[in-house]
Amino acid sequence: MPVAIVGGLHSEARRAAVDRLLRDVPGSVALHHDLSTAVEGTVRRTVRDRDGVRDAGEAPLVNDCACCALREDLVPELERLADAGDCRLAVVELWDSVEPKPMAEVVAVHGGTGMLVTAVFTAVDPALVVPCLACGDDLAEAGLAAAPGDQRTVGDTFARQLEYASVLALADTSPEEAADPADFALLDQLTPAARRIGVDSGGLADAALAGFDVEAAAARLHPACALLPQTADADGVATLVWQRRRPFHPGRLYAALEDLTCAAARSRGRFWLADRPDTLLSWDAAGGALCVENAGPWLAALPDAAWELVDPARRVAAAMDWHPEYGDRAQHLTFTSPGLDGEGLRVLLDACLLTDAEYAAGPAAWRRLSPAFDELLDPVL
Repeated sequence: MPVAIVGGLHSEARRAAVDRLLRDVPGSVALHHDLSTAVEGTVRRTVRDRDGVRDAGEAPLVNDCACCALREDLVPELERLADAGDCRLAVVELWDSVEPKPMAEVVAVHGGTGMLVTAVFTAVDPALVVPCLACGDDLAEAGLAAAPGDQRTVGDTFARQLEYASVLALADTSPEEAADPADFALLDQLTPAARRIGVDSGGLADAALAGFDVEAAAARLHPACALLPQTADADGVATLVWQRRRPFHPGRLYAALEDLTCAAARSRGRFWLADRPDTLLSWDAAGGALCVENAGPWLAALPDAAWELVDPARRVAAAMDWHPEYGDRAQHLTFTSPGLDGEGLRVLLDACLLTDAEYAAGPAAWRRLSPAFDELLDPVL
């Protein structure tokens, strides 16, 4: 049974995309779990087809986590549809702030041989892209938290929904605020791998059955080999791709974090610090909020025998960018935004690298530099 996942914070656009699939694919059924009732201890489930609601029920919270309840309830519901044998397409309509990646992986891993993820859509109203991406509010403040401890923001959640999808389903749901060329340019630069299909164009049905590689999608987003945006400048929106080999000075970079985070609507990439030369760090920022995380070791820091344990996609990416001195260590950051000051960003980022004198002092001296990122990367529990 083909399974198409439809997500996105733009609920009206999402509902329009699901309704279109139900109309255009005979025998299709949509499942939706409403997490807005999670504070009451339950998650509401609705199963519907083109003629209306077929079934409704509730699932209890699991570990006080609405997303956990969704995962526990979703696969059995899909299995029931698959066993019935008359569902040509199962459409999983995610709730507003649920990200499609974990849901696609749940279906792929636990769905057995009776179902297959064939598409992941993120439904988008282009006129709402900029305000949504720039929103630094916590999901809890917006009434969109998927669990009591959900610390994500609106901007970073929306960015990940955009960047995972194989198809962006575009719907104009805010006639009072029409999209302009800059909105479409921003989408083009942020999601180079995604197809764009208008909900009213009639192309969603074919896309829903086209196929989706869950493992390749995960590799495409992994910090070590992510498919990042390319240099671009169109309709007032620009993308800066900044690549260097020399390590960052931890103190200077930490002091510049606020300016760098606020310089673009969206920035992503990987980087390394002089005092942590073996650690690959990921950079993920949107809406003025930055997440820096330890993404594991650089391959250059591993013994040869350990390479066999590394995903082949990452080995290929490292080999293509290998440096005789640094190995796969590199600074690769991208910044995308309307009105981007690319030259100012280059100057600021370059100033955060080790100077010639600091670099010449060598790795032993680098490790004694200011441990500015220790609190961020090694929190005391």
